[in-house]
Amino acid sequence: MTDHLLPRPLYRAIALAAWVLSGASVPSAWAQPSPAPAAATGPRVAVPAAAVAPRTADYILAVVNTELVTNNELQARLARIREDAARTNATLPPPAELRKQVLDVLIDERVQVTNARDSGQKVDESELDRAVTNVAIQNQLTMEQLLARLKQQGIAYATFRSNVRDQLLIERVREREVGQRIKISAEEVDAFLDKRRSAAGNGAQLNIAQVLVTVPENAADAEVAARRSRAEAALTRIKNGESFEAVAREVSEDGNRAQGGVIGLRPADRLPDVFVEVVRPLKPGEVSPTLLRSGAGFHVIKLLERREASALSVTQTHARHILLQNDPKRTTEQAVAQLAEFKRRIEASGRGGLRRVDSAGRHGHGRDVESVR
Repeated sequence: MTDHLLPRPLYRAIALAAWVLSGASVPSAWAQPSPAPAAATGPRVAVPAAAVAPRTADYILAVVNTELVTNNELQARLARIREDAARTNATLPPPAELRKQVLDVLIDERVQVTNARDSGQKVDESELDRAVTNVAIQNQLTMEQLLARLKQQGIAYATFRSNVRDQLLIERVREREVGQRIKISAEEVDAFLDKRRSAAGNGAQLNIAQVLVTVPENAADAEVAARRSRAEAALTRIKNGESFEAVAREVSEDGNRAQGGVIGLRPADRLPDVFVEVVRPLKPGEVSPTLLRSGAGFHVIKLLERREASALSVTQTHARHILLQNDPKRTTEQAVAQLAEFKRRIEASGRGGLRRVDSAGRHGHGRDVESVR
């Protein structure tokens, strides 16, 4: 399998390793004061009393289960951060705050690494070799130049490989945790689509005609009744077959009476909401069966034309995949070859997937998530 098909956590580890080798700017979490990361639950973290006293020899700052965070490791990380800050003129927090933040990051990394190992996550040597090779490629270095750069910065090659392995494990844990927490219900999907359809509907253009019989402000009840009767009479004439345009020219009191009451093609969001609601169930050429009462008076409404906005297109995908579970007896190359064979069989048969296959080669019922041991 080519490098561009490697898992996303590998590229994240490459980016983090490349930051160590390049002249990138100081991460923002250290460039400005920020709260320390929240303490993770699960693994034990012990901070010895010696951690707060200045000492020259290496010593243990924290113990996370069987993982150690040492003073030399902390000082090396601080030195790289300060060098990058000096190179980019970034402002760092006060020394004590910076030390606390970096120590918290190191402890958090150890917590995630131990969680990854406890959950059975592993990075085999071939995958680690590809990650290290890609670090060199990302930095436009040969492997010999990479080793020389590490030596120049005082980083042992074994330590570098260990750091890349840890970053791969950390990213796997993070992606697993995020994936487990993201749950989108069918109701949420439907609500989103309804909202999008509603927004698309508001982009339609409508051509409406009206017969308006105005009602003066503060009109007496008798006058309102008389105006209503006049509008109802106009509606009855139209229902009985008279031309809407002719009735509008005779009865309507709006500025479009000379055009037969035609308002003209306009976007729906530029028309009164009450007009849009009245014509929503109508087909072009139909007249609303009842009068519309507004602040202006009584309206007889006809829908002449509706031009819909571009229809909302939703592509739904039913995904299926074959999962190769971790197996100490199967290398990454063997897993890739087995997946390639599955793909060849699927394409040859023209089917949407394989049925469940166990170690004995037996097939079960088709599933959306395929598993192979």
